[in-house]
Amino acid sequence: MPDRAVPVLDVKGLKTVFRTRGGEIHAVNDVSFHLMKGELLGVVGESGSGKSVTMMSLIGLLPSPPADVRGGTVMLNDQDLLKIDAEELRKVRGAKVGFVFQDPMTSLNPVFTLGNQIMEPLIEHLKMTKAQAQDRAVELLELVGIPDARSRLSAYPHQFSGGMRQRVMIAIALACNPDVLIADEPTTALDVTIQAQILELVHELRQKLGMAIIWITHDLGVIAGIADRVLVMYGGQVVEQAPVRELFANPQHPYTRALLKTIPAISGVRESRLKVIEGQPPILTAAATACPFRARCDYRHDACDRANPARRGVDGLPVGHGHDVACHWTAPAARAPEVTHA
Repeated sequence: MPDRAVPVLDVKGLKTVFRTRGGEIHAVNDVSFHLMKGELLGVVGESGSGKSVTMMSLIGLLPSPPADVRGGTVMLNDQDLLKIDAEELRKVRGAKVGFVFQDPMTSLNPVFTLGNQIMEPLIEHLKMTKAQAQDRAVELLELVGIPDARSRLSAYPHQFSGGMRQRVMIAIALACNPDVLIADEPTTALDVTIQAQILELVHELRQKLGMAIIWITHDLGVIAGIADRVLVMYGGQVVEQAPVRELFANPQHPYTRALLKTIPAISGVRESRLKVIEGQPPILTAAATACPFRARCDYRHDACDRANPARRGVDGLPVGHGHDVACHWTAPAARAPEVTHA
């Protein structure tokens, strides 16, 4: 179980704006969350909800301009990543925070061997010799399940399948034993068989290494199998946060409830048709002064137009420590499919 003493990552009040010719886009709006050692935090929401932008904001992966991180704190252990300079932040990336990108087809450099790409962070951050980095690269490839690892160091990305390339990306992210691994929809571009293999790999690596993981996805079915806790994002903000079993058993936000109704039943039998969430996520040209989900919500009432609701605890625990929701409406208890971990 994760160590519940001190968060390895503690984010408070994060705000990110994109400056465009048509005006500012408020992509991340006062996002707060924490991540414990050994915990897997799932971050879910449809495209445009702010998942990836939030996580890239943490470690300076957004180009500036147009991106502008305007507020908040991002404490990685005892270091605020928003207050360090670009050179210090570059040292954090790879060494303390690993990042696995969505598309393995384009994330690797096609003109360098896989061995060179795995060895680079080892030489840069850990100051290994070339021989030491090569040995460590072999260990990493074996760790992520690539056979005949030493001979594969001289291969190029085009010689690997999509699933194998994603394994290499995970190996690179793990190279320096980071405190936090951020995986941004790493199985989206893969077929379901390879996706299952990658999920099983992450489960095994987590058991072996005990690192904290943030898993970004739009697939609640994936989250059900691997996560300890879930953030549901919409309109650049956290609208619900809960332990995974609690979220599935008792969803409190209308958006979360609608997302759960979009999951096909494993048995192929449902009590009703799959839910369609009508409309599109908002384009926020200003900080939200009303509920961003109100135009698509089945439970909208007057308060939704007057104020953007703050997160409130629904289980007697402080916000961020149990089950909390940002909604004016109070949901009745709801039964949902039982969650089982892989």
